[in-house]
Formats: sequence, C-alpha cells, structure tokens
Amino acid sequence: MTARTGTSTMHIGELAERTGLSLRTIRHYDDVGLLPATARTEGGFRVYSEDDVERLMVIKQMKPLGFSLEEMADILELFSSQEAGAAGNAKAKLAAYLEKAVAERAKMARNLAQADQLIERLSGRG
Repeated sequence: MTARTGTSTMHIGELAERTGLSLRTIRHYDDVGLLPATARTEGGFRVYSEDDVERLMVIKQMKPLGFSLEEMADILELFSSQEAGAAGNAKAKLAAYLEKAVAERAKMARNLAQADQLIERLSGRG
C-alpha cells in the first residue's frame, strides 16, 4: 500500500472523522471520480493520504457554492495543473470559477441576512 506523497495513510473512517463528512459521501466522491482512493489494501479497503484530506476539504468548500460535480472535477484539475506550473487558459478558467464563487457567496450572504431578520422578528425584537 503506497500513498501518492508521503507515507501517512488512513482508512475511510479516519478520513470521515477528520473532514466531518459521512462515509457515504466519501464513497460517492470516489465513485464519481472526484476522490479516488490513493490505494487499496489487499482486502480491498480504501486507503487515503494527507493529499486526499486536502482534496476533500476543497471539495467540501465547493459544495455549498453550488458547483456541479463536473465543475468540481475541472477546478481540482486546474489546481493540480497550476501546482505543476501550467498556465495558459487555466488562469482564465479559474477566474471564471472565482467570479461564480463570489456571486454565489454574495447570494448566500443575502439569504443569511434575511434569515437573521426573520429570527429577530420571531424573537420579538424586530
């Protein structure tokens, strides 16, 4: 059993505990190709690395912003190519994703402000 980088590996339960995601969600991300296991044991159990923890945290950050699985995969690939020194249209694509993320966050902030107003009203303060 070998990891992509380093020697520290973990099973899916530890990955779930460290990221706050369910086993089912992690298995789903594996099934759709967003988070393939670094390796498998002889018994077929998934094994993950520290890089996988980081990748999963990025996926977790993208999820509430409404990115599709395809967009998530593209963003992860762009991050990987960026780390490898590739440029070109990667920067333009990342800028477009940044614009979408900023717009979605602004929408979430507006919704949160509305929720706060309702909470104030319900508590008799508004």
